[in-house]
Amino acid sequence: MATGELTARNVSTIIKAAVPGNTIAGPGLYLQISRPKKAGGAVVASWVFRYQLDGRRREMGLGSCSVVTLAEARLRAADQRKILAAGNDPLAARDAEREQRREAERQAQARRITFETLANEYQQAHGASWSDKWRRGWLRKLELYAFPIIGKMPAGEIRTEHVLKVLQPIWAAKTRTADEVRGQIEQVLDAAKAHRLRDGDNPARWRGHLDNLLSKAEKKKARQRQHFPAMHWRDVPALMVKLAQTEGHVAVAARLMILTGARAHMVRFAAWAEFDLDDGVWSLPAARMKMRKAFAVPLAAEVVGMLKAMPRQEGSPYLFPGQGKSGVMHANAIRTLLHGMGHDDITRHGFRSSFRDWASEATRYPREVCELALAHDERDQTEAAYSRSDFLEKRRNLMCDWARYCASTPGEVVRGEFGRRA
Repeated sequence: MATGELTARNVSTIIKAAVPGNTIAGPGLYLQISRPKKAGGAVVASWVFRYQLDGRRREMGLGSCSVVTLAEARLRAADQRKILAAGNDPLAARDAEREQRREAERQAQARRITFETLANEYQQAHGASWSDKWRRGWLRKLELYAFPIIGKMPAGEIRTEHVLKVLQPIWAAKTRTADEVRGQIEQVLDAAKAHRLRDGDNPARWRGHLDNLLSKAEKKKARQRQHFPAMHWRDVPALMVKLAQTEGHVAVAARLMILTGARAHMVRFAAWAEFDLDDGVWSLPAARMKMRKAFAVPLAAEVVGMLKAMPRQEGSPYLFPGQGKSGVMHANAIRTLLHGMGHDDITRHGFRSSFRDWASEATRYPREVCELALAHDERDQTEAAYSRSDFLEKRRNLMCDWARYCASTPGEVVRGEFGRRA
């Protein structure tokens, strides 16, 4: 039968005849009648597009005749001829299109994952480096304040008004807790964006966003209320003498914490791979920092020498390995050591205050250098965009002066490149 003579009525007739074979329905288009695979089964009638590519004959199904009409089949065949004329393989193009649709469906399904689920996944991914107390508290704060409001929402649907609904009821009364919750929401939403589960800016970010909507004064007062009992900086050299005379890796950990101004958990999970002792730099990845931003700590010669003299435990990547599940020394090891030395009145975190007070009272280093030494970047977004330096070498001079002071005889006068009488 000539192509032009095939009509919808002809198609019905051919299908009723149930004679296996192929009937031309257009350029490259065929009406295919197939024998049933099982005895007594219905005749299979479908549309097939045949073409050649690189000398190979290929066949592409365009649908069942019970679903696709003759007119629709001719349109589909015309579309495939356009793809072929462009030098592409219609079958490969269809497979790619199907994969795109499947990927879009997967993404759409993934974007329906709730904030609560993502928060739990975040804790599981990063919690191994946290203390048990911090791990429990991290999730508990979200359970109390965030989950009742945004827990069941997909991450991609959370906007500024939702974050404010979480924070505003507790911002004045529990500012420190509220700011911690804000930071947690920011972390989870950043992770969601990395997984392509949301687009746009993070509605929980502080600088340049929520700082315009929530009271800065309350946050400042909360910081002032957060007080950690600290040793006066003039008493630190005497303690360093005691620690240097104390055997064991806990004493070394305490010295490293004091000499670098690091937080206790940074020291506790310190890994040898993070240290370049030749260049004198301790490079901490973003996942190990409180603000989730990679940070480099310059090491004074005294610190480098101390670490080079440390024995390494075979099979452990850590400087201070332990027997627990975490693989590192106990969370309270340094505190227990200090208490055993009679210093029940100070905290580990307080040594950061000791260093900062010394830098303010006994040196002339710029404020921004002293703050960055503690991983405090107080520059706003505009200022940071123009001043991207992390002041590594200036911080190195500062930390070298601090190490020299810590190693000095109590009462000794120590002068640094930028220092004055200590």
